[in-house]
Amino acid sequence: MSEFSSIDESELRARVRTLLDEVHPEKVDSQTFRAKQYEHGLALVQFPEGFGGLGLSPKMNYVVRDEILQHSKIFYDNPPASIIGIGMGMPVVLTYASDDQKRRWLPKIWSGEEIWCQMFSEPSAGSDVAGLSTRAVQDGQEWVVNGQKVWTTVAHLSKWGMLVARTNPDVPKHDGLSYFVVDMESPGVEVRPLYQITGEAEFNEVFFNDVRIPAENMLGKEGQGWRAAITTLMNERVAIGGAGSKKKGGGAISKLVDLWKERDPASASPAQNAILRDRMTHTWIEQELLRLTNARAAAAAKSGNPGPEGSVGKLFQAESAKRMWELAIDVLGNKGLAFEEGYELRQVAGMSEGTEAFAKYQFLRSRANSIEGGTSEIMKNILGERVLGLPGEPRVDKDVAWKDVPRS
Repeated sequence: MSEFSSIDESELRARVRTLLDEVHPEKVDSQTFRAKQYEHGLALVQFPEGFGGLGLSPKMNYVVRDEILQHSKIFYDNPPASIIGIGMGMPVVLTYASDDQKRRWLPKIWSGEEIWCQMFSEPSAGSDVAGLSTRAVQDGQEWVVNGQKVWTTVAHLSKWGMLVARTNPDVPKHDGLSYFVVDMESPGVEVRPLYQITGEAEFNEVFFNDVRIPAENMLGKEGQGWRAAITTLMNERVAIGGAGSKKKGGGAISKLVDLWKERDPASASPAQNAILRDRMTHTWIEQELLRLTNARAAAAAKSGNPGPEGSVGKLFQAESAKRMWELAIDVLGNKGLAFEEGYELRQVAGMSEGTEAFAKYQFLRSRANSIEGGTSEIMKNILGERVLGLPGEPRVDKDVAWKDVPRS
């Protein structure tokens, strides 16, 4: 017996048309349409009925997308600020939250009404997330949190945050963690921007000063936070790696192709043009391989939770993106030397307009791709150990209580 619902493609397409008859993308804004899409079970169809899905195979999401595009010139993709909430928040809420919490949080994550952020990394615990030191101490029906997180994307826009904190320092580091959902508007939460080479403040430091979190906002049981954190991280890597276009030749690579078509061949020698042409071809192939890899990973995910194989797409996306935008600057030639937007410090509000400006922005922004969401070195470790079955690195602190582990 199949693990998925028996709804077939023709019935799913009929459900999409019913949605479009009730609310059409060309007549309403993104938030309104996506809220209705969730109500009809057409948000993430692999999710259970009543929680934005229909219990179908993840492959059927492509059917929903195709049917909407056949009847609308507008398709509302995930809002940029909601990538973390949708890609990471929704799967972890579905897996660990109570039904009441699911009904409270899931619809507003999907619609974009409420933004979510993820707070794992700390100044002394980046790649070694399990070594974090932010503390949560129980006080009756609340947990009191003190500590600092760093590199928190869109924290300045977020209503809710996914927080991993240490609730028991007397056991090994992985065993003493718990997972919370924290209201970012709570007293004692302080968000400070971190400015990047693009001039924007997309990331933030977050400080917790006696922040009180209701006990019911712990996802899973006390001391089992690492399990929920792994669920989040696996989805994070798929969300980052799979954030590109679902259409062949679409997305970022189409911008590079536009740059190539617009360039003046006389700006370079015949030999230079030949080399650039070869690099363009190789880059297009790389991006198509990434698109197909991500499609397979999405189709293989169960209830939105992928395995360690999601690190494949994340690793390849990070390294290929840097190569692609380096090529874009080479294609621009002398015009690629200046960053017209300048480096005035500003909160991130939108993407650069125009193909040339977009390429220059992405050249700078892509420097972070091999760091955020797990460094490329960490991705290689995960793939080596959990996918290829290679021996793990020696871990001398594996059975040592966190409080007894030497720290600088």
